[in-house]
Amino acid sequence: MKLKNTLGLAIGTLIAATSFGALAQGQGAVEGELNYGKKYNDSVNNVEDGYTPGASIGYFLTDDVSLNFTYNNDDYTRSNNNTGNQKIEGDQFGLNAQYHFNNAGDALRPYVQGGVKHGSLTNVAADGHTGRDQSTFLTAGAGLKYYFLENVYARAGVEADYKLDNGRWDYIPSVGLGVNFGGGNKPAAAPVPAPEVCSDSDNDGVCDNVDKCPDTPANVTVDADGCPAVAEVVRVELDVKFDFDKSVVKPNSYGDIKNLADFMKQYPSTTTTVEGHTDSVGPDAYNQKLSERRANAVKQVLTNQYGVESSRVQSVGYGESRPVADNKTEAGRAVNRRVEAQVEAQAK
Repeated sequence: MKLKNTLGLAIGTLIAATSFGALAQGQGAVEGELNYGKKYNDSVNNVEDGYTPGASIGYFLTDDVSLNFTYNNDDYTRSNNNTGNQKIEGDQFGLNAQYHFNNAGDALRPYVQGGVKHGSLTNVAADGHTGRDQSTFLTAGAGLKYYFLENVYARAGVEADYKLDNGRWDYIPSVGLGVNFGGGNKPAAAPVPAPEVCSDSDNDGVCDNVDKCPDTPANVTVDADGCPAVAEVVRVELDVKFDFDKSVVKPNSYGDIKNLADFMKQYPSTTTTVEGHTDSVGPDAYNQKLSERRANAVKQVLTNQYGVESSRVQSVGYGESRPVADNKTEAGRAVNRRVEAQVEAQAK
């Protein structure tokens, strides 16, 4: 009854934790888990294989590495000699480190682990003494976590425990259910409103949405009257969106890039810097490289496709460091997967 009450309280705690708002599988996150395993015993004489319910709590030191405190109960292990199925009780406390593969936020995260356990187990009466034996184990294991919700996962794995006292092994395949909460989300910058620009829906080279300055070119930043925002300065801005984890320029972005190229040809003294960005999914170092590839892809279209001199176009990647929308939502992440550029010139 005591064990059932304890498990019920723990399960209730896990369910309640799913309501937390700051959810992630990366650095700073906390994971709690309930688990149940089959224990194949070889380290203790005269004891049958048994079952070992348990729980763990872990903290992610990085996006991939967590440090975990574990507890397992061996109450379901019984002796296999002629003592009338004597009940054997035990407790094990452990500390291990897990290394997770794939990226924080992925549904599937394989892992490997290693650590140490200290166990306390009642003796088998037939062995000639009573009390509890104390033992220390080195542990190693591997498995897979499946995050079927953003912060709830199921786990399956196997662990091998090496008993330092006698050099023998126990093997424990297990399953678990856990929650992940409380860290890893990088602060999202407040969305930056896009400047009002001239629209030219009928492609006649004249702004449709203004009454003044009708000769303002398309895609130039304008003020409330539709005139260039800075006196005698005209500007073209570029915002190219990318699919998740891709650096290929989509066909629907070529027209916008061509507008920028045409503007630079109209003002041959201009230069520009093409800036690449990503959302927050994945490691920082990977996102930095991805943003650089995106920026370079847009530069190649400008120079190779539309003939802007390469010396007039620089490319730079900022990774995930400059979000303009909330990375906690899919819509926000889609906005952040972008390449931006702008060109200013003195109006003729």
